[in-house]
Amino acid sequence: MHILLPPSEKKATDGDGPPLDLASLSHPGLTPVRKRVLAALTKASRRRNAAQVLGFPAGQADAALAHDRALREAPTLPVARLYTGVLYDNLDLADLDATAAAEQITVFSGLWGALRLTDRVPPYRLAMAVSLPPVGRLSALWRPAMRTAMPGPDGDLVVDMRSGPYAAVWKAPAPAVAVRVFREQVVDGVPRRTVVSHMAKATRGRIAHDLIKAGATPRTPNELLKAVSDLGHTAELDGAHLDVVLPD
Repeated sequence: MHILLPPSEKKATDGDGPPLDLASLSHPGLTPVRKRVLAALTKASRRRNAAQVLGFPAGQADAALAHDRALREAPTLPVARLYTGVLYDNLDLADLDATAAAEQITVFSGLWGALRLTDRVPPYRLAMAVSLPPVGRLSALWRPAMRTAMPGPDGDLVVDMRSGPYAAVWKAPAPAVAVRVFREQVVDGVPRRTVVSHMAKATRGRIAHDLIKAGATPRTPNELLKAVSDLGHTAELDGAHLDVVLPD
């Protein structure tokens, strides 16, 4: 089983290891694009209108730009400690076997393309949806690189928990199941489902945690449905989607 995750805007603020070594990162076929994006981001972060170009909210711009300007010399830390948002809080890597988690999880990133939990990178901020001068829209830049550099089908089930911009850069090879999260409410006696955002992140993180913690090894969508249901989640299959349903 392979689990694909998005990054998190919320990150650790300091590293404690040596500066970035691009050659040490996993998926080395992505290195040429990583170099282009890194150079473009470092330059863009020094522009007068950098916060606007990079889409940083006013209250967060100073800290984000400081990180992006220092990417080449800043101390690094493992990806397992870098992301600290809602999904990663619920993933709770500290409670999981580190080897199992590292073997099964890939994190997608606007700056690095795709990372393993053991890769070391500095704190940064760059969303996949950004159009970064002069390389352009990041999703369009990464897509062809991903097609050639990412591993092909190996028969293991891919559990795709990425959000839209990150899912668009690489189509997971079959067999693959994308996880969606809905809240179900009864309105005038009729059940209705709505998409949730914050709770979707938390739920995806918790399901990833529970699957790895339990040592689950589903190889088909139906086996994944059974594993998730046995772990106490309410879910159903809808084509290539696993729909997790939260109560009102």
